[in-house]
Amino acid sequence: MDCLFCRIAAGEIPVEKLYEDDDAVAFADIHPQAPVHLLLIPRKHIASLAHLSAGDERLIGHLHVVAKKLAEEKALDGFRTVMNTGADGGQTVQHLHIHLLGGRPMHWPPG
Repeated sequence: MDCLFCRIAAGEIPVEKLYEDDDAVAFADIHPQAPVHLLLIPRKHIASLAHLSAGDERLIGHLHVVAKKLAEEKALDGFRTVMNTGADGGQTVQHLHIHLLGGRPMHWPPG
């Protein structure tokens, strides 16, 4: 498998990791859409939210707890988390990931 995010998680592609543990890695998005734009990925390859399996609940919850921790570290007053799923949902990398965006007012609808 030649998954960009799996290669980042494995350390094959260097990035400045802002967080990592046995289950997750976080790093800055290379095309930021806000002053703070981080990506949180599971080390386990899951193509998208539509591909979750029984037992992935803990992992998905953990990613959200990490998002909260990073938002606190960045002293964000408010933030948005986004998980795009499938081509029509805007997903461009076929590895589940959460976008953490902040550092400016977020507007609705997002687009």
